Amino acid sequence: MIVAVLSALAEPTRLAAMRLLEDGSEHCVCELMRKLDATQSRMSRHMQVLKQAGLVVDRRDAQWVRYRIRPDLPPHLRALLAAALVEEVMA
Repeated sequence: MIVAVLSALAEPTRLAAMRLLEDGSEHCVCELMRKLDATQSRMSRHMQVLKQAGLVVDRRDAQWVRYRIRPDLPPHLRALLAAALVEEVMA
């Protein structure tokens, strides 16, 4: 499972999506598309990879799907995610 998580987070758009979800609330695919400048099909594919890796859960809301970080994420994966989401500071 750790390899799947690392692989999912290695793609820049997926990592950026996880940074947006880091606030703990649900985000509509339409919002993620707008903020990450991605098409609906591309964003949905990225979110499916994150879901398959066990990082996010989804909920259908009319025509859109809303995503959030999986609330019951195991501690070792939560720590891995937190480390991956740290913004690199250039000296």
